Amino acid sequence: MVGLKPTEVPPTPLVKFVGAGTAACIADLFTFPLDTAKVRLQIQGEGTSVKDTKVLRYKGVFGTIKTMVKTEGATSLYNGLVAGLQRQMSFASIRIGLYDSVKQFYCRQSESSGVACRLLAGCTTGAMAVTLAQPTDVVKVRFQAHIKVMDGERRYNGTVDAYKTIAKEEGLRGLWKGTIANITRNAIVNCAELVTYDLIKETILNQRLMTDNLPCHFVAAFGAGFCATVVASPVDVVKTRYMNSPAGQYKNALNCAFIMLVKEGSVAFYKGFMPAFLRLGSWNIVMFVSYEQLKRAMMMVHGSWEAPH
Repeated sequence: MVGLKPTEVPPTPLVKFVGAGTAACIADLFTFPLDTAKVRLQIQGEGTSVKDTKVLRYKGVFGTIKTMVKTEGATSLYNGLVAGLQRQMSFASIRIGLYDSVKQFYCRQSESSGVACRLLAGCTTGAMAVTLAQPTDVVKVRFQAHIKVMDGERRYNGTVDAYKTIAKEEGLRGLWKGTIANITRNAIVNCAELVTYDLIKETILNQRLMTDNLPCHFVAAFGAGFCATVVASPVDVVKTRYMNSPAGQYKNALNCAFIMLVKEGSVAFYKGFMPAFLRLGSWNIVMFVSYEQLKRAMMMVHGSWEAPH
């Protein structure tokens, strides 16, 4: 057995809730530079003609990272990390930590959880998470998209200032900017990640291809990350563009998508695909492997507390 063994008692909802948020933060610490590179590539070319390639500043994942380190310093790769960790503790705890409970609620009439129940559960927890955690996502994207120059004026003086400034200049609606696009995006991502992971892991175990250990979790997580990137990339690009835009640039998320299509062509919807895949794939691997181990570790501690002395 690789890693901690499964506990006899299944994880409690609280263990899943806390474990999911913690595992997501661990994953963010490892993959945040890739996420920042993805954001920069997604907003690149905004407002320019599809034929105007001379203005392109970033080329590829590692080219973007190299350019950012050279022109803005290595710390720029972690712009918005505080908001990112705040987002994961509130966001992942709900969308991932509550997934099993919501799935069981929807499927309580049947003995096994069908694909429809899982999809519905994924959409539900994804929408719930976005509704509550959207301000943290807006602030994270603003920090990641901001290009820092030497002795240049900073967009915000820290995370708290960002929340206050956005609320003051754009109203509370500014903190929930792009919520509909984000709900759409995260419903898709949540279903692709959680349902795919669920199904792949279940198939592997049922077919006895692997035991319930780290290699099994790795394979299932990699498949979940790839599927999530393919289906969610177009919505993710629109979400990033819209949340980073100044007030009045776009009427709504659909208007943002239409302008992107007209000015930049359909390929614009897959801008930053490689960093998105590298990020989502690696993020899913770190997150799900950490999540599985954290659940088992927390249940072992929980069991030791309840054991008679």
